[in-house]
Amino acid sequence: MSTAMPFAAGTTLLSEVTAAVKTASLTLRDRHTPHARGVSLDEVVAEIHANDDAVLDVLREPLLRARRGSQWAEDELAGGALPSGEWWVVDPAEGNINHVHGMEDWAVTATLVRDNQPVLTVVHLPLTGDTYTAVTGGGARLNDRSLKVSAKTDLGAALVGTGQARPGEDERTFRRIGDSVTAMLINGLVVRVSVPATLQLIHVAAGRTDAFWQFSDVRSGLVAGALLVSEAGGTVTDLAGEPWNTGSRDFLAAAPGIHTAALKVLSPIA
Repeated sequence: MSTAMPFAAGTTLLSEVTAAVKTASLTLRDRHTPHARGVSLDEVVAEIHANDDAVLDVLREPLLRARRGSQWAEDELAGGALPSGEWWVVDPAEGNINHVHGMEDWAVTATLVRDNQPVLTVVHLPLTGDTYTAVTGGGARLNDRSLKVSAKTDLGAALVGTGQARPGEDERTFRRIGDSVTAMLINGLVVRVSVPATLQLIHVAAGRTDAFWQFSDVRSGLVAGALLVSEAGGTVTDLAGEPWNTGSRDFLAAAPGIHTAALKVLSPIA
C-alpha cells in the first residue's frame, strides 16, 4: 500500500462507523451458540446466509448515511478492482464458518475504500468487546492503545500464517496454498493455517504474529487488515512485491524486518 495523506473527516466518521459496527455486532453475538449449527452443506450455507442477512439489516443503512455519496460492494466474496469513488466493503460475519460451528474466531468488519485503497476500517470482536480501528495517516489502534507490528528481522524466528479465502477455489490455488505452507514450514518457525484472514491480520498489526499471505483477491477479507497492518508500520504488497490494492491478485502483509525474506520464499510459488 502506498503512503497517503490523512483521511479528511476521519475522526468523526470513525466514531459513527464504530458505533454502527458495534450495534450490528450485538445481532451476531446473540445468534452465536457454543455448538455447531447445521449438518448438511445446505443447512450450513443457510445458517451462514442467515447470519449475513441479520447483520446487514442493521448495518447497511447507517454506513451509507454516515458517508454521503458512498456506494456498497454487494458481494463479500468478490475480488478485483472497484470502480472509482468511495465504497463500503463489509463482512457482516467475518469468520462466518467458525460462528456456525460454535467457535469464537469471528468478527464484524466495515471498511471504506476510496479508489481501491482502504482509508478507514473498524473490526469488532463481539465476544471479547475488542475493537480494532485505523484511518489513513492516523495509525492503528486496539481500543485505546496504538498498535505496532513486530520488530523481528529473522524469518527463521517468525510466526506466520495463511488460509483459504473462500470455498471452491480452483485446484491450482489450493496447490499453491499447500506449497507455500511447506516452504514456510522450512524457512519460518511456525505456520498457522486458519480462517478468516482478518483475524490473522489483526495479530500482524498488533505484533503478535509476523506475516500473513493469501493467494486470492477477495476484498472483504483483506481490506481491513491491510489498512491496520500498514498503519501499524507493516509492509503490505502483492507477491510480486508491488504495493497492494484491491485490484491485486495476491497479498502479503508482514513486519518490515522479514517482508523481503518472506517475499523471496513466496514469490516463486505465486
